[in-house]
Amino acid sequence: MQDRRPVSVIDIGSNSIRLVIYEGVARAPTSLFNEKMLAGLGRQIARTGELDPQGVSLAVKEFRRFRALSDQAGARSLHVLATAAAREARNGPDFIRRAEDILGTSIQVLSGRQEAYYSALGVISSFHKPDGVVGDLGGGSLELVDVRNQALGEGITLPLGGLRLRDMAGGSPAEAGNIARREIARAGWLSTGAGRPFYCVGGTWRNLARLHMTGNHYPLDVMHHYEMNPSDCIPFLQRVAQGDIGTMTGIKRISKNRRALLPYGAAVLLEVIGAARPSNIVISAAGVREGYLYSKLPDEERQVDPLISATEELALLRSRSVTHARELADWTGEFLKILGIEETEEETRYRRAACLLADIGWRAHPEYRGTQSLNIIAHGSFIGIDHPGRAFIALTSLFRHEGLFDSALSPTMRKLATPHYEERARLLGGLMRVVYLLTASMPGIIPLLKWRKRSSGSIALLIPPSHAALMGERPQGRMAQLAKLVGRELVIEIGEV
Repeated sequence: MQDRRPVSVIDIGSNSIRLVIYEGVARAPTSLFNEKMLAGLGRQIARTGELDPQGVSLAVKEFRRFRALSDQAGARSLHVLATAAAREARNGPDFIRRAEDILGTSIQVLSGRQEAYYSALGVISSFHKPDGVVGDLGGGSLELVDVRNQALGEGITLPLGGLRLRDMAGGSPAEAGNIARREIARAGWLSTGAGRPFYCVGGTWRNLARLHMTGNHYPLDVMHHYEMNPSDCIPFLQRVAQGDIGTMTGIKRISKNRRALLPYGAAVLLEVIGAARPSNIVISAAGVREGYLYSKLPDEERQVDPLISATEELALLRSRSVTHARELADWTGEFLKILGIEETEEETRYRRAACLLADIGWRAHPEYRGTQSLNIIAHGSFIGIDHPGRAFIALTSLFRHEGLFDSALSPTMRKLATPHYEERARLLGGLMRVVYLLTASMPGIIPLLKWRKRSSGSIALLIPPSHAALMGERPQGRMAQLAKLVGRELVIEIGEV
């Protein structure tokens, strides 16, 4: 995006330190570069009260590299945030001064309240109208915050980060569960999370979810908005909490440093489930860093739908005309109304996003446009959308390019989409197959094409006489396919609106 300047954020956590260079401050930020190191600054802090000496040495060395990488990427600014370990350790202030000298910028040492605030903003920024409890599990602490749309409710910081909990429990996962139970009892308001989602933030919980995903042969390797049923995942969490992970499917995909903390993350999540009784466990790839960037946006930009923002950007970068895509979104909505099909707010958002992404594969070889588009959409770094929604949008593009009636097309995506979304994707793909033949994929024609319902029950697509030459055998053939799909008589006619 030519109007953006990169911005860097370094997050100094109790276990990991991460540099992310974003394309710019935007509603749906895109990462240009992402690197982390597992310094373990908070290792043994519960016992010694100080940052781990080896971790400090590793971090100080890496800060020089992070500064150089930020400069190399042309970042206009570097923001550095430090969390639990740095704020609580006796030698934390000295470490921060050394880091500031190397990085050449001031470091914001977040209080527990600020850390919880930015974590909650990260979820608010990346989910559409979230309504539940956000839990951010780091190496040193657990932040819990109640979120309803864009409003923050009660919050609390607890000393239950993975590194700290391991030290407090003397390396015993069983004792870790007892400690977690006592600490979580302090969050009496957590019962208000009953029947609402629990949003998991933090690397330990993401790796737990990855292990769960792999063990269940989940078809989509995308972490953001991965969901686990609380009741169904309890046996899995209990096994991990007991430390029985060495032979689990997918364990080799998780670094050895991360593996050691999985039992403690599982122990905490088990206690959260018991206290909050959430409807589902939802994984968030966004956290403090994204929440911090979101806080820098003007109020009006915060209100923008992140899914629509991201898909418009991709349409601008990869489609022949983003204006044509916007016209398509309006036009398909009109057809659904003519058919008497009602949409939920979420379905409308997903349909609009599908229209914005309908043409992103046009530069590929014709034989592979559908498959390439499906892969880009299914695995894209979109936010504000769940996994069935991703599958719906991906299938829409696949059906648009590959046809409507091949039952062998992408069975895994069709299963993930659910029958409802699969049917809707075929309908939307069928509409696209008609209209792209009438517009040459360029804007200006779609607003002239009007749907009219006849007294006979048929539905006509009217082409104005000024553009009668667009009528042809292929569009009429595609319309016949669409008519077969919807079980209605659909025709293309020349006529004044």
